[in-house]
Amino acid sequence: MITISDAAQAHFVNLLADQPEGTHIRVFVISPGTATAECGVSYCPPDAVEADDMEFEYNGFNAMVDEKSAPFLEDATIDFVTDQLGSQLTLKAPNAKMRKVSSDAPLNERIEYVIQSEINPQLASHGGNIMLLEVTEEGIAILQFGGGCNGCSMVDVTLKDGIEKQLLEMFPGELTGVKDATEHQAGDHSYQ
Repeated sequence: MITISDAAQAHFVNLLADQPEGTHIRVFVISPGTATAECGVSYCPPDAVEADDMEFEYNGFNAMVDEKSAPFLEDATIDFVTDQLGSQLTLKAPNAKMRKVSSDAPLNERIEYVIQSEINPQLASHGGNIMLLEVTEEGIAILQFGGGCNGCSMVDVTLKDGIEKQLLEMFPGELTGVKDATEHQAGDHSYQ
């Protein structure tokens, strides 16, 4: 479920050496399945272990995951990186904001998953996002742009060269195109 690099495992072993015996680490997601989902790691003393926790064994310690967070931590990775600026623990959970969907799920669910897990995080750097309104019978995904994308002068390029290209590559034979249903209004919210 959670891949923890050797460097991160060694880091956790060092941290846990200063804690009371039997302390684990806890990996969790706050507000899982929402746009505001956040992942974290904390100490988990023996008296904080819940009956429905899932326990994973690593090299020298165990990680606890609560039942609600578990499906959103699928494919998560934890690494400990050291560079000239110092050391940093990184946790990446691509499914935290939306639970991973199976390859045989309906097309609109698979597109929505790609939007939430891959496209919206890229658009967020400009304060933007997109939402899937529908997939037509002809296989056209109808999208609505929001935030900094609404009224942005580059929205057509983003749609055709970015989003449409990516979605058509991911769903060949199922998706035939992408259209924008947004009534764009430039303003202070628009990315310039």
